[in-house]
Amino acid sequence: MSESNMTALPDTERHWLIATLPEPLRPYALLARFDRPIGWWLLFWPCVWGVALAGEATARWDLLLWFLLGAIATRGAGCVYNDIVDRDLDRKVERTRSRPLASGRVGLKGAWIWLFLLALIGLVVLLQLRTEAQIVALASIVLVAAYPFMKRITWWPQAWLGLVFSWGAPVGWVAVTGDWQAPAMLWLYAGSVFWVIGYDTIYALQDIEDDALAGVKSSARRLGGVARGGVGLFYVLALACWAMALWTIRPESLGLAALLPMALHLLWQIATLRTESGEDALAKFRSNRDAGLLLALGLFVVGATA
Repeated sequence: MSESNMTALPDTERHWLIATLPEPLRPYALLARFDRPIGWWLLFWPCVWGVALAGEATARWDLLLWFLLGAIATRGAGCVYNDIVDRDLDRKVERTRSRPLASGRVGLKGAWIWLFLLALIGLVVLLQLRTEAQIVALASIVLVAAYPFMKRITWWPQAWLGLVFSWGAPVGWVAVTGDWQAPAMLWLYAGSVFWVIGYDTIYALQDIEDDALAGVKSSARRLGGVARGGVGLFYVLALACWAMALWTIRPESLGLAALLPMALHLLWQIATLRTESGEDALAKFRSNRDAGLLLALGLFVVGATA
């Protein structure tokens, strides 16, 4: 990929990964966002949370590796599908007009074949799970399929993304416990949904002007001048739900202390967020990879000692 194309994508990273691929394969790697690993990190962490809160993170390290592969493949498949649906809209937004489908570097038929191959990898991962977890995982397909259309019909597509990107929490929990009705799992999932709404609102701050011109709706546009406060509210709701999840597993104040590193990190995001700066918004969004790790460590401690 040429340097000019790389600089046209402000949220790309790990140029070396794309540069090592043969030229014909590079657009497909970009289509699956392999140059932006933050997406699969954010999809992977809720899976880890579910396993960790259930107290099985150490015993089921193999399952975590399968979830990592699944996160990479399914996130890639989701991005390909999203770009297939949004290829016309992407041409109208500065940050997305150079995407492989929107720019014509990948044809529609090739994109569908690539989507199918990534879905096959996801299927291999699905078959490693117990039956109950397979059912829970498959239940997300409708949510995933509907997501690209949400920005056309609601101001809150970030809420729908929260439902999708948080689905790994119940899948991880059910994969090790078989219990899909546990209150702790439901609170964990709810907290993840609010977290996703918060960080994806930060991400959407980059595109407010272009989204307005293209008629694309987002929580960032809806919140406008109170975006910082809105994100802060979503983060507070996330922490409250996670506190309930921890209390359900270990009903003592010491257990809640496991949330402190995550709470401090989210507070830092809000306190230092510059809503007018796309560069700062992207940096804060990416920092949620570290936030996910902080929560995973806290849940690991509580789950292992409960």
